[in-house]
Amino acid sequence: MVVIEIESPTLRRLYADWDARRRGRKLPARPDFDPLELKYILGNLSLVDVQYDPLRFRYRLHATNVAQRLGYELTGKPLAANPDVATREIIETHFQAVVASRIPQAIVHRFFTPEGRAVNHEALVLPLSRDGIRIDMLMSAVAFF
Repeated sequence: MVVIEIESPTLRRLYADWDARRRGRKLPARPDFDPLELKYILGNLSLVDVQYDPLRFRYRLHATNVAQRLGYELTGKPLAANPDVATREIIETHFQAVVASRIPQAIVHRFFTPEGRAVNHEALVLPLSRDGIRIDMLMSAVAFF
């Protein structure tokens, strides 16, 4: 088990769920997770498809609570559709780091909504793989402070 620093109790719980679902493998797959067992985080959980050649990211599901706070919805859209360039670059760097390292990573970040409201949060990104080798999806969750 890789130990990472996570401030939020909810995100620590998600990390523990991810770790338990590996069952001796390096990475769990999306089917290892039952959405009913993730009720505690669902509104703050995004699923992101990882595409290669070149490396890019597409939101399969954009967290409802995150979309409400940001004021825009990204479900079905590429990360590049995020209208906030600075936030998009931070998210892309975070996603790239998880794909490159193959381990979960958490960051604490502050961003501003289109109306100028500051939003402080912690984001945890967890890698998923159907074949146990190539990361094909990221599970990203946010805890707001």
